[in-house]
Amino acid sequence: MSAVLAEALRRRLPAGLGLGWADPRLPVPVWPGEAIAAVPARQTEFAAGRWAARAAMAGIGLRAAAIPMGADRAPVWPLGVTGSISHSASACLAVVGRAEVWDGIGLDIEPATALAPELWAAVLDAAEQAALGEVPGLQAKRIFTAKEAAYKAQYPASRALFGFEALRIGMDLADFTATFTQAVPPFAAGHCLRGVHFAADGHLVSLVVIAAGGEA
Repeated sequence: MSAVLAEALRRRLPAGLGLGWADPRLPVPVWPGEAIAAVPARQTEFAAGRWAARAAMAGIGLRAAAIPMGADRAPVWPLGVTGSISHSASACLAVVGRAEVWDGIGLDIEPATALAPELWAAVLDAAEQAALGEVPGLQAKRIFTAKEAAYKAQYPASRALFGFEALRIGMDLADFTATFTQAVPPFAAGHCLRGVHFAADGHLVSLVVIAAGGEA
């Protein structure tokens, strides 16, 4: 259930961020300007994400507004808002904050299943593969989730598309670092983003927030 995941995430959120959730299997209306051309299941997931985002906005006193999808497929947040939306087949979560406080937010949720070995080379570099440990498939999925969250968090600043090789993940039990292996302006090679990760209700969750001024 999204509510179980949401409560686990709420305990790890920095103060001042709003959190919302929805069930992506249940239809909810989209607002004017939000409609997308997609198969029905994708439309339902998309609408649930916007529903969750507006709930998160309301939670920190922000006025509800439409959140269209941009040409780059990223959410177009209302002026003064930054945020991130993620969903699986059974859960949808959104985290939002005020843009004067947060430069970027990146949230990723994935089913807690192993990443297929044939995908490791595309997602992980040699050092990451060497550090996979005793449950390599699940740890590889954690790294994938961390990279997705870090990518989403930095995107409002860089607006750059890049591959998994541009970020190197270092994992601790509850925290991780995402270090740029190459320059992605305004981020220099070696710049480090910090995030949290956890497992709950059959999902892996990663979150990266970048405070205004660039502190992750």
